[in-house]
Amino acid sequence: MADLANLRDPVVIAAFEGWNDAAEAATGAVDHLIEEWDAELVLAIDPEDYYDFQVKRPEVEFDDEGVRRLTWPTTRIYLARPDDTGRDVILIRGIEPNMRWRGFCRELLEVVDESNTQLVVVLGALLADSPHTRPIPVTASSSDPELNASWSLEPSSYEGPTGITGVFADLCTTLGVPAVSIWSAIPHYIAGTPCPKASLALLSKVEALLDLPIPEGDLPELARAWQRGADELSEEDPEVAEYVASLEEQRDTTDLPEATGDAIAAEFERYLRRRNTDRPE
Repeated sequence: MADLANLRDPVVIAAFEGWNDAAEAATGAVDHLIEEWDAELVLAIDPEDYYDFQVKRPEVEFDDEGVRRLTWPTTRIYLARPDDTGRDVILIRGIEPNMRWRGFCRELLEVVDESNTQLVVVLGALLADSPHTRPIPVTASSSDPELNASWSLEPSSYEGPTGITGVFADLCTTLGVPAVSIWSAIPHYIAGTPCPKASLALLSKVEALLDLPIPEGDLPELARAWQRGADELSEEDPEVAEYVASLEEQRDTTDLPEATGDAIAAEFERYLRRRNTDRPE
């Protein structure tokens, strides 16, 4: 492992492909930070013990010099040292493992311990009954009472299945490292493509909570392009347009833009029911 000692007030920001990453919003946010901060790859976890390669297969590609390379699916850890901030950022860009979750998280916690990180932020995204025409709902929660008090967070009351983000955050808390989970709610009827609007919303929440300046780069323009595409879909299909109008009415009569933990939990439960309904027999 690269030397992670003597970092400036480090914070970990993590996102994982798979169940926790609707419309690639969470991993899209971390990918953006890796690119904008020119983050250095410091560690790649050996995937042999954690991934089923028939589920997530290795990929063959050609590099810039035309050499054929085999890339294995894995979780990578990057170090960013943004000049305009007073802290360093460890970025975990991963894939939810197929097995041995606790062993997987122990490897990540070694990074947390080695770097003397005192805060972990995990990003996630779920499908929700939310109109694309309104701001993407984002909520933040923590199991740490002091963090909830200082940042005015609401403890999550969600009960039910969880993903690797929930397991990782829980183990961080168990070991005395405060962890906060930040989730965005993706319009479920247009979740087949990446949603940069949600990635931007997640990063805006990270910036506000951590007081950490984050460069937007081309993300706002990508979000506007996504918005235009969603508008066109709605305009071309009367049923979609009618459904969006009903969601707008519901949204405008609730506090969903400032969603509580209970509201996001309810959306998550609806998401799980939808997954079960859509799953082929």
